[in-house]
Amino acid sequence: MLFDSLADYFKPEAVSQDTIAIRQRLKNMLAAGARPADLAAARDAYASGRLGIPVGPRSTRALTRVITGPRGDIELRILIPKVVRGAYLYIHGGGWMMGSNDLSDDQLELIGQRAGLVTVSVQYRLAPEHPFPAPVDDCVAAARWLIANVKREFGVSWLAIGGESAGAHLTAATLLRLRDEGLGNAYRAASLMYGCFDLSLTPSLRRAAPDTPFVDSASVTAMVDAFRSNVEARDPAISPLYADLRGLPPALFSVGTADSLVDDTLFMNMRWQAAGNDAQLAIYPGGVHGFNFLEGELASSANEKVANFLDQLNLADVGHRAIDPKQHLICNTKKDTL
Repeated sequence: MLFDSLADYFKPEAVSQDTIAIRQRLKNMLAAGARPADLAAARDAYASGRLGIPVGPRSTRALTRVITGPRGDIELRILIPKVVRGAYLYIHGGGWMMGSNDLSDDQLELIGQRAGLVTVSVQYRLAPEHPFPAPVDDCVAAARWLIANVKREFGVSWLAIGGESAGAHLTAATLLRLRDEGLGNAYRAASLMYGCFDLSLTPSLRRAAPDTPFVDSASVTAMVDAFRSNVEARDPAISPLYADLRGLPPALFSVGTADSLVDDTLFMNMRWQAAGNDAQLAIYPGGVHGFNFLEGELASSANEKVANFLDQLNLADVGHRAIDPKQHLICNTKKDTL
């Protein structure tokens, strides 16, 4: 059901039994696991799903393309659906320090098939070996490559971009750089799932308990410090929440109510709209950070919502069809309305 107010999504009774059971299983798994000894071990655990966020099977249909980046080669992982109407540039999460472009094939297959989009996942450089601006530089290079080559490579011109967590942050930073380079209209839609948009830490993150799954205050602080290096935390170049957000594409902001980064999404959604852009907000009761990778109705609803959002904007642009202009929508966990 749809709720009457924003507050209703944060009430305990809004959380389904399915979501409660999934969170309990996640809590038990994290409590039973050993903390990785170093960054190399953490990266290995993340890639194998042992840090709590499941990793789906790698697609046998994936293609690899290597392009030239600002400091070397950048690998792109490409999935092509049966019907192609556009392309989606995907930027993975992992706290800017972990993850790779082959860990989200199942979600990208869903988006590709439902929305008719070739998905292109970026293997950007990771901190702390490559702090800011290296990851942004790589994502911008991939975004420019897709702009220049999408018609020749895939026979389409419509483009979207998105990612989760650190990937959502890098998505916003990439869009801002493209806009400043005169390419603000190249990407027609953005999916920003539970991103970290304020590297000085929003209130919900500052008060996160030590046992908060994935994004407790201390862990995120360490990741932010490794990523930003000596850049001031509220510099608009590194914290998109403080940037001039004018001239950006329609965006879907998604977050769970139990995510320590919930304030980042709430604040960024409103600033996006205040800057004159279209935005939709999808809130998922009881969803923790990374919830769309977990099993259950909450994950299915969120992933379907992203696919439908991109699909309808694609059809509106390419097919010149109007869409329902509910720019302030708060979506629920079951009913998928745009």
